[in-house]
Amino acid sequence: MRLELQNIRKSFGEKEVLKGISFSAESGRAFGLLGRNGAGKTTTIRILMNVFGADGGKILIDGKPIDYQKLRMGYLPEERGLYPKKKIIDQLLYFAELNGMKRQEAVRAIDYWLEKLEMTEYRNKRLDTLSKGNQQKIQLVTALAHNPDIVILDEPFSGLDPVNAMLLKDVVKEEISRGKIVLFSSHQMNYIEEFCNSIAILNGGAAAICGEIHEIKHNYVRDKLVVRSEHAAEIQKELGSCCTKKDTGELFVQLSSPAEKQQMMRRLTESYDIDEIKVFEPSLNDIFVEYAGDQN
Repeated sequence: MRLELQNIRKSFGEKEVLKGISFSAESGRAFGLLGRNGAGKTTTIRILMNVFGADGGKILIDGKPIDYQKLRMGYLPEERGLYPKKKIIDQLLYFAELNGMKRQEAVRAIDYWLEKLEMTEYRNKRLDTLSKGNQQKIQLVTALAHNPDIVILDEPFSGLDPVNAMLLKDVVKEEISRGKIVLFSSHQMNYIEEFCNSIAILNGGAAAICGEIHEIKHNYVRDKLVVRSEHAAEIQKELGSCCTKKDTGELFVQLSSPAEKQQMMRRLTESYDIDEIKVFEPSLNDIFVEYAGDQN
């Protein structure tokens, strides 16, 4: 299954919030929708979920207009939306039935996910008796119990301790392996890099960059080296202003051109005891800072 958003536009009054957003995501892969607060991520998600319509553009599934009567979506919002005073099983059943499940089918699915997330003991408790992390896991059950085709996770790791984060990682990997489209929206770049094949970084209602993460990284000019050595001070003194030392102790060497990298590597390894030398590749965090930057 292939999901495509083509030139999605949206205005609220005179303010144009989305200025022609386009991207695509495929089954069995995770897609990261990134951007600073106010970049247009939430509006894009709400249009995708048919909370409200776009002013222009198309949403397609396998090249055809999306049919919301047939396509199932699961959504984990950043802001929690469950009822604190209600029993957990009652509201999980309520949401499952809202998503078209029959009661017996819903009970089986809910119990499966409660066990998977180590939450069975809380089945008959009120939500407000749970920690924030466990409330997050109950919210996740509402997103997954009805076996959605597209899973949208908005800041899914927020508030989770390392153990629960590991559980959620396993769930995400399982959903991807089952051929779901998983759409991430998060500011935690380490999780995006771990799960997502492709990203779109929104800035001021437009896609500043979109594509496969490895291609985006590879397209950066390869004119910097990263060097680790016990002789860092000597190397820095020899190379002068083109060599800077980072807080991590690594040296960054700015080359005059990418063609110089082999010569520089040879020069340094022949002159010094080098522990590591490699071409600098930007992290997703570096890319995010560059493209999310100032909002237009």
